[in-house]
Amino acid sequence: METNAVRKISAQSLNRWVAEEKPFILIDTLTGDHFKAIHLPGATYACVFEVSFLDQIAAITMDKHARLVLYGASEKSMDAAVAAEKLAREGFDHLYILDGGINAWRAAGYPVEGESADTPPLPEQLLALRDGIYRVDTDQSRVEWAGHNPNTKHDGTVRIKKGDIVVKNGKPVGTFEIDMNAIENTSLAGDELQPVLISHLKSDDFFFTRRFPTATFTIQSGTPKKEPYVSAPNVDVQGELTLRGVKAGVSFPATVYQAPDGTITAKARLDLDRTHWNIIYGSTRFFEHLGMHLVFDIIHVDVKIVAPKTP
Repeated sequence: METNAVRKISAQSLNRWVAEEKPFILIDTLTGDHFKAIHLPGATYACVFEVSFLDQIAAITMDKHARLVLYGASEKSMDAAVAAEKLAREGFDHLYILDGGINAWRAAGYPVEGESADTPPLPEQLLALRDGIYRVDTDQSRVEWAGHNPNTKHDGTVRIKKGDIVVKNGKPVGTFEIDMNAIENTSLAGDELQPVLISHLKSDDFFFTRRFPTATFTIQSGTPKKEPYVSAPNVDVQGELTLRGVKAGVSFPATVYQAPDGTITAKARLDLDRTHWNIIYGSTRFFEHLGMHLVFDIIHVDVKIVAPKTP
């Protein structure tokens, strides 16, 4: 991005400015933690991702005619460009963006400083799962459900009993057991009808938990997308759900993240047609003249899995 107020500057030109002691303010637009790890000599920082970015700039300079050189991570990263847009809108008129960011500066052989200057942090842009066995933390993991009829929405939770994820060659498989007797409702909290609804869900009209207390979901294959960005759905999951004694295939995209300590967090939203598992109560596919007992076929399910790596 180049305008009258915003120009690009190469690493070589910026290095000459340093050698010539040209007056400018060098601003790192990345996070404070990244700045501590690695930054250009003489730089200060104002994190463009924080709401207080403009306040941080104001603490550095109030002079809107000052020459500011902004830099971010790399040629692909939009950090410095977004920072320049914000500052140009505020009236700063001598803005420069280091072309290629800190990566270009390092590639040109110029010095950097910081606690991890010799081993800079990875960009954490694309998912790269590490092989191993991961055990589901049942306290942090959750399954939330929502069902509808023409006038009402009911929602709640069910509890994951146990589960493991096995990653091999960067691809996850695994099995999870769900305690259907632990089904809960939240939409009627405090209402005398809440236990009535829960009892109905556990009955043979719905999940028949007396006979089928456990549901099982098996990930048969987890295939990372071609460009598995960490902030977007990045793994295509193919699996099989056993519910009420019936097995049926399920496929959906999941957003998977692996923390520095190895813990995997996966989130997904599924729209399940309950009739595939012989849960037909209130379905107009199977009954007529339902009146107030009509229930939509689709159950919305939100899943969060947290699974630390086993030793």
